[in-house]
Amino acid sequence: MRRRICFLAFLGVVSATASGAAQNAATRRHLIIRRTVDLVQMDVAVTDKKGHYITGLRPWNFAVYEDGILQKLNTFGEENEAPRNVSDFVRGSSQIARAGGAQPVITTGAGHSVFILFDTSNYMYRGFVFAQDAIGQFVRSLNPTDRVAFYSYSRDLSRDAVLTVNRDVVLRGVRNTVAGDDAALYDSLLITLKDAANLTGRKVVVVFSNGPDNASVIAPEDVLNLAQSEGVPIYMISTRAAKSDPVSSAVFERVSTATGGKAYFAKNWEEEQKAFASIRDDLAHLYSLSYYPQPNPNLGWRKITVKLVGVPIKKYHIRTRTGYFPEAVRLMNETAQVQ
Repeated sequence: MRRRICFLAFLGVVSATASGAAQNAATRRHLIIRRTVDLVQMDVAVTDKKGHYITGLRPWNFAVYEDGILQKLNTFGEENEAPRNVSDFVRGSSQIARAGGAQPVITTGAGHSVFILFDTSNYMYRGFVFAQDAIGQFVRSLNPTDRVAFYSYSRDLSRDAVLTVNRDVVLRGVRNTVAGDDAALYDSLLITLKDAANLTGRKVVVVFSNGPDNASVIAPEDVLNLAQSEGVPIYMISTRAAKSDPVSSAVFERVSTATGGKAYFAKNWEEEQKAFASIRDDLAHLYSLSYYPQPNPNLGWRKITVKLVGVPIKKYHIRTRTGYFPEAVRLMNETAQVQ
């Protein structure tokens, strides 16, 4: 997403501590961010009532509204192909097929930038090795064109593997993680989103968490607002049953749904693997749409609505982000130790 980003104020106190060979930079700062959204990008999933993905749709099958105003699509892409200008598509009959049938394997295109955020707090002690294994299998299963970054967090955030197509580098980062102490999920997620915001193209964040956050100074709403403004879907996998931690579960559901992602509650290794497999399949079947917003005096929250045209609407379900702030000015308190 192309944006103009203006930093109005940046006040910080930086201190550093060293323990053995490791050095951490502790930063506490108040940051005011102003951004103007020039191009709105969004991933859209279309499924039938049984959850099967609908493929073969074309730009003219989508109508996108912003605050009720019909938008003109600028680019369009299906699955792992690189988005193209809508003018490149020739209008004609579109073949709609359900997932599970014979589909061509697309190995070219831009792919996704996938940021994996792993909870290494003391909540994760019992299932730590199983979680590493599930994440490793997910990394190996992603499309070859996807770039992957692997971060871990407890009270501090560690960038264990920066964005790369080299799966061995990412897997080493996964294997080298160690369990920590308290969990600062929302602080770490905010920093991860800011890293993703510096990139163009399709990007997602996948969070693997044990649930509670007991160390963040950032509120979930700040994370949600930034993710929506940047157009980054968030997929949440919790190792706790939803009913065992209703507060965190409700937040996970709200954040994932509003950004166009999904929330999963996986109590064991088999369910964790199924959750990762579902995310992998989702990334492989998303439509990518973009548009330049039509004139709109609303500088606050803008609601996005996507409808299907020329297909049996009642049979299909659409999932995408619910909106964004065109000019977001907000004060963020960021407290984290980043390795």
